[in-house]
This record gives sequence, C-alpha cells and structure tokens, in this order.
Amino acid sequence: MSQEGYDHTAVEKRWQEAWEDASVYRTPDEVDDPTYVLGMYPYPSGKLHMGHVRNYTITDAYARYRRMRGDDVLHPMGWDAFGLPAENAAKERDTNPRDWTFDCIDTMRGQMKSMGFGYDWDREVTTCTPEYYRWNQWLFRQFHEAGLVERRDAEVNWCPSCETVLADEQVEGDDELCWRCDTPVETRDLDQWFLEITEYADELIDAIDELEGWPDSVRQMQRNWIGRQHGSEVDFHVEGHGPVTAFTTRIDTIHGATFFALAPDHPIAEELADEDDAVHEFVHHEADPEGDEPNGVETGLTATNPATGEEIPVFVADFVLSDVGTGALMAVPGHDERDHAFAEKMGVDIEPVIAPEPDDWDGETVPDAPDVSEAAFTDDGVVINSGEYSGLDSETARERLTEDIESAEATTQYRLRDWGISRQRYWGTPIPVVHCDDCGSVLVPEEDLPVELPEFINTTGNPLDAAEEWKETTCPECGGPATRETDTMDTFVDSSWYFLRYVSPGDEAVPFDLERANDWMPVDQYVGGIEHAVMHLLYSRFVTKVLADEEGLEHREPFTNLLAQGMVQLEGEKMSKSVGNTVSPQRIVDEYGADTARLFMMQAAQPERDFDWSEEGVKSTHRFLARLTDLVEEYAAGDASLAGDGDAEGADRDTVDDYVADEIDAAVAIAGGEYDDLTFNVALREAQDLVGTLRSYRGHADPHPETYERGLDVAVRLLAPVVPHLAEELWETLGRDGFVVEADWPTATVDRETVEKRRRLVENTREDVRDIVEVAGIEDPERIDVVVAPDWKYDALSIAIDSDADNLISELMAESHIRERGDDAASYGQDLQANREALRETLSGDEEYEALRAASWLIEREFDAPVRVERAADADDSVVRKAEPGRPAIDIVE
Repeated sequence: MSQEGYDHTAVEKRWQEAWEDASVYRTPDEVDDPTYVLGMYPYPSGKLHMGHVRNYTITDAYARYRRMRGDDVLHPMGWDAFGLPAENAAKERDTNPRDWTFDCIDTMRGQMKSMGFGYDWDREVTTCTPEYYRWNQWLFRQFHEAGLVERRDAEVNWCPSCETVLADEQVEGDDELCWRCDTPVETRDLDQWFLEITEYADELIDAIDELEGWPDSVRQMQRNWIGRQHGSEVDFHVEGHGPVTAFTTRIDTIHGATFFALAPDHPIAEELADEDDAVHEFVHHEADPEGDEPNGVETGLTATNPATGEEIPVFVADFVLSDVGTGALMAVPGHDERDHAFAEKMGVDIEPVIAPEPDDWDGETVPDAPDVSEAAFTDDGVVINSGEYSGLDSETARERLTEDIESAEATTQYRLRDWGISRQRYWGTPIPVVHCDDCGSVLVPEEDLPVELPEFINTTGNPLDAAEEWKETTCPECGGPATRETDTMDTFVDSSWYFLRYVSPGDEAVPFDLERANDWMPVDQYVGGIEHAVMHLLYSRFVTKVLADEEGLEHREPFTNLLAQGMVQLEGEKMSKSVGNTVSPQRIVDEYGADTARLFMMQAAQPERDFDWSEEGVKSTHRFLARLTDLVEEYAAGDASLAGDGDAEGADRDTVDDYVADEIDAAVAIAGGEYDDLTFNVALREAQDLVGTLRSYRGHADPHPETYERGLDVAVRLLAPVVPHLAEELWETLGRDGFVVEADWPTATVDRETVEKRRRLVENTREDVRDIVEVAGIEDPERIDVVVAPDWKYDALSIAIDSDADNLISELMAESHIRERGDDAASYGQDLQANREALRETLSGDEEYEALRAASWLIEREFDAPVRVERAADADDSVVRKAEPGRPAIDIVE
C-alpha cells in the first residue's frame, strides 16, 4: 500500500495485463444467453474527454454486471473514423487524413485500456478501412436495387473562391462566409445522391410507440423530426400567378383565413424579389426563421379564399418554411398563435370562426364567438361565422369542407426529407458509381468492391475531383471510358449499421453473419449523447428496417433500450476545449487511478443527468477506496478482532451480527435492482453504506467471522462493475479463486420491498426516540423500551388496505377478534378511516420484532442506554395502546 491507501498504478496495470492474458472479455460467436451492450462509438479526435469516460464507464459497468449475472455479453468498441475534422486537420498539418486518424485511434485505444474498459478488442471496427467501407458500398447497391436510391438536383453551399461545395459546418457566422477563405458563400443546385427514407416514414413514426425502453424526450424528438401531419391541401388563387397550394391541418378554420403567406424562398417570393425592392430586402437580408418574432413584408398581391371568395393580402413571411408543407399557408390569426402575432404586427384582421364547445351543447345551436383580440383560440370546437358550416364540430367540418371545396384534397405531409448522402469531401466512403456518356450512372459491380480512396491530394477543391488518374475508369456495362463519382458518403452511413458488423467483424464474404445477427440483435442496451437523438438513431432505424425487408434480418429496430447520458460539467458549464474548462482523464488516472474516476462519475448522479466535476469529490472517492482496502487487508492479515478468535464455529451470533447480516442482504437486494435499471448512483450508495456499516461493526464489537467476511465479499462484488481493478485485487486478498469479473453476483434471502419496510421501521423508530428525548428534555435515559403493536392491529391494517367499503369501521368490527378490543379497536379504526389514502403495508408483527431487536444496538450506541424490544403481550397495556404497525411505542425510563 501507498500512503494514500493503495498503489493504484501497480494494481491497475497488473489486472489489465491479467485480463488480457486470460482473454477475459473475448466473446465467443456461439452463446446461450446473449446480451448486447454498446456505447456509441467515438470519433477519434486524439484524446478521450470526460464525456467519453462517462459514456463508456456506463456501458462497461453494465456489461460487467450482466456477466456476473451469468449472461454471455457482447461489449465491443470501434471508431467512427471518417469525417471532415480529420480532413481539415490533415490540410492544416500538410499530412493525410489516414495517418492523422490512426495516430488518434492508437492514443485513444491506449487511454481506453488504461480505464479498464472490458471490450472484446478482437471485434474492433474502424470505418475508414476498406474492409469496412466496402460494405457501405455494398449497402448502397442493395438500396439501389430495392429502388431506394435517387440522384437529383439539390441546393448546396458553394464557395466561388475555393470552387468547392461546403458542408453546413464549413459556413461560418451570420454573414455565411467560407471557413477557409472568408468568401461569401453562395447556393447552387448540384446533382446529389439520396436514400429514400421517406418511403419508411409511416413505419418509422408508428414504431416509436413500441420503443418503450427509450427516453420519452428522444421519442418525441423523432416524432417531431418526421413531422407527420394529416390535413388538407387547398388552392388559393394568387393574383397574377394562378392557383397556389397551401397545406393545412385546420381546414375547419378556412373562413377565418385573413391573409396568405409565402416562404422567402417560394418561387413567387423569389420572382417578386427581382421586381420589388422591399421584398428583395426582406428575402435576402431581413428574413430570420430562427427569430423570436414572426416577420414579413406585404407584396401588394391578393389571394382568393376558396371558401369565402374574399380577396386577402399576400405576405412573404419568415415563419413559413419551404420544407414544411408546401411553402405557402392560409393564415388564420384567430386560431393560430403565430398567425395572431403576425396579424397584430401587420394590422391584419383577426376573426373568430371556432368557438369552445359548451358543456351543455346540444349539437345544433351555434355558440357565441370567443374573444380572440388578445390571444388565439387554438383548440377544436364548434364552427361559427362560416355560413352553412356553422354549428358543426371541427372534425365534421374538416371532412365536409375537404369534400366541398373543389381544389381541396385530404393528404398527409411529413417534415422528414430524403437522406442526402453526397459529400464533396475526400475522407469518406467513395460512392460506388461511374458515369458513362452512353450508359449514364452505372453501379460498380459487387465483385469490384471496395472502390478504394486514392492518395490524398491537398487541394482547395474536392480532392477526389483532383485525382485524375483515379477518376478515369471504364464503364462496367459497355466497357467504354467513364469517370468515377467523386462524392463520398455522409458519415452517418457508417454509423447506421456498425452495430451489425460487430457480430462478425472479420467476415470477408458478407457485411454481417445473418444467423449471428439474428441471435445478438437488437442491442439490449445502447448508451450515447442526446446530440444523436435524431439523425444517427433515425438513420439506424431506417437501415435496420431495410435490411429486415431485403436481407432477412429478423429485427426491425436496432436498439431495445436507450440511455442518453448527461454531460460532465465544471462549475455549471459543459467541459469544452474552446472554453478552457476541461479536466484531463489521463491526469486523473495518473493521480488517483481509473477506479477512482469511474466510481466518482457513477456515484455523482443518475447517468442521464448532468453533473459537476469536483476535485474534492474525486479525493473523497479515493479515500473511500483506501478505507475499503484497509478493511480487507486487515481482515486477510488476521489483524481484525473477531468473535471466537476467528473460529466461526465457536462464535455465537448476537443481535448486532443479525443486523449486519440483514444489511448485507439489503444491499444485495437493492443494488441488483438498481444495476438492472442503470441507476448506478443508488447501487453504489448501497455498496458504500455497506462498507460504512462494516467499519462501524468492526469498531462496535468483535464481528462474527462468517458475517464479517461475507460483508467484505459482498461489498467487493457490488463494487466490481465500477471499480474492477481494485475489486480484483481485494477478491484475491480475500482468498477467492478466479477473477471477480467472472464471479457470480451475490444473492440475498430478502426482497427489496421487505428491505425498504424494515429500514423505514428502524429509521422511524430512531427518529421517534430522538423526538421524545428532545421534547422531554431527557439528558441521561436509564432504559429505552420499544414495544411492537399487538397482532390485531396488523390484521386491522391489512383489512383497511384491501377494503373499498365506505364504512371501514363496520367492516373491521365484523371481525370478532378485533371487535372484542372495544374502545381501542374503535379508536384505531377511526384513525385508519381518516388516513385511508396514506395507508401502506408494513412488516408483520414478528418481523418488526426481529428487525428492531437486530437494530437495537444502533439506538443503544446513539443514546448510551440499554434498549429493550418487547412484544405487545409482554409489555404494559398503557404503552401497548400507543403502538401501531410500523410505529412501535417508545417508553423511556429516566
């Protein structure tokens, strides 16, 4: 041991080497009880940050726990290794992205091993290797053959100086300048490749309800992103431009449409911008879809409301989006908050056409109009001020109006758009297509995959476009000259199926072994940041569904349970290099050890919550591990004073021993359930409290050898998923065989519900004694008597909990053994009647008696007075009358 308690560097190095030598974490292909635990694989940025450490400690702890429960666990790691940051880093350093990426991977892999993460490194995948991205290209072919790939024009960011397309993240600032040369960025239409995710839009949104193991917030984010809306399309005739289609979910409000609005990039708005200075200024300089208030400009045009025939003004407004609906909308300020705010600003009429449905509405009369001058009424209700439709409920009106208006048609709209995967970058998967003047765009044959990246060319444009020799090829169909596609794939393609590659990472014939994938999938527990709640998860779900349809995958969802872990903060702010408030994981490992870092983060908060990094918290955690080490080493060395001089057979158990034995079982019962739920902080609190109990046990009396040793054994096993290195060291110190990571999870002879009842009883009793001593001013109690309630009160409580009778007392008095208690029964019955909503089950009388006897030493130690626990039959009647189930009577003798 070091002065701080133990030599963490030596301990961690020793057990990491031992695990590796024994291949402890290698997962066989054929297993009986598969459990798949996965953390979102990282981008190899060069060094682990605390967010990485927290994410991967969560999955590692859970994987270790499931192993101890007897599961066959798959817990792999890989690298999301393609992407723009590596390409930018290579350009800045005049190197190539491949070397930069693999240097970063080597560094981060070493850091992961130093943290003790139990990965099966034989299954490691790296997405920038041809062995992996070959299957991205295969996937593209499968999607193409399934009719789910399309090439069409799309708007992109273009830098005229660099003569290249820019990703959104390369466009900087409000002025939208090129990240490299500060030239204003333009938009251009270029041919782009799309995967038609919209074909699966309905299944993607309908299946969200089945993802019961996902956070509600993530599920709602996915619903919002897909954005399915049932409504109607209806034409408004715009002066000089003919019919313009608007989409609405509330055609029942059409009679209240008092203006018409176009998106700034709607074709009519763009045409007007060329002719009207005010419209031009708004479209190109003032429109702000992200602004706090809706803004717009009047065009001077009018549109004809097809329901009323009235002419209403046309605006270009920044709250209208071209990729939502049709880019045009009928605005009803009386019944839409955003339209209301705009109408107030622009001085447009606000007319109510829906009224709240009265409670006594007869279905025929037309209710009075609501006051919408200050705020819109946005609920469904009864149609008013709408001619022949007045008096209809909203739903019926929607059906009738859609049928009656000639241009109206029921339709479903989605916010979701097809997945554009084209990227004008080098460091990505080449799209396996060649372009032939005679044959058009032709897929590269499967036998010619992978299409490998050429050597990197550090150029201002697209490096692949500059790779002339690589570009020139022959057409697979006609054999004539052709050029390769120079776009690479969005890196979300890599991560949309990587979890399948882990089941058979070395297979050269297929991207994944179907039989093994069907055994392992879906991933049982997936952990990652909330920033991936939409795109990565949505694309993974989409690809999984396509593979189910096209390749026979048996599961249509990739992840059964999802945990979005919270951030690690410093003084309330997210750790960030740009802010300069990061804490180096390597420094913590060097100074305090990986186990300390792991334990501190897992005990600090529930995994999905943010928490503040605390140097003092780290030190305190390290001190706890040192104390645990002292306990185990002292016991193993024979320095602990034990009952019977260490002879277990010659030592009798007393009430203190019974209490500690109960607390050992309690810790097991609670910690296991909390590990199941990934609430590690609660599980670890149980383990740490158990260590505290064992320290008090050792200091209060000579511990019973079997009880004390079992307590140490259990504490080590409960902590092993989170502090694996020290747990192995202490497991060996206790003389156990094998690795603790392969040991069985401890078992308890009591369930959690009983534990919680027992603990509540003991704590309430101790609190009652404190209150009596304080209120009565008792300075030196001579004896404390604790009296358990009589059996009939437990029966009465049970009847009261199960009863739904209005007159509880009559039901109680129907029981002769309760009725014969006379006034006492009537009084207790009245108490039960008055508190029926708060009643809850307690232990039985015998269980309460035994629990209080076992815990009496705690009261004795606190008040320095002997404690006598009595059954009701053995106590004075005046005291017994005060005793209730879960609340024994207290009598303190001065």
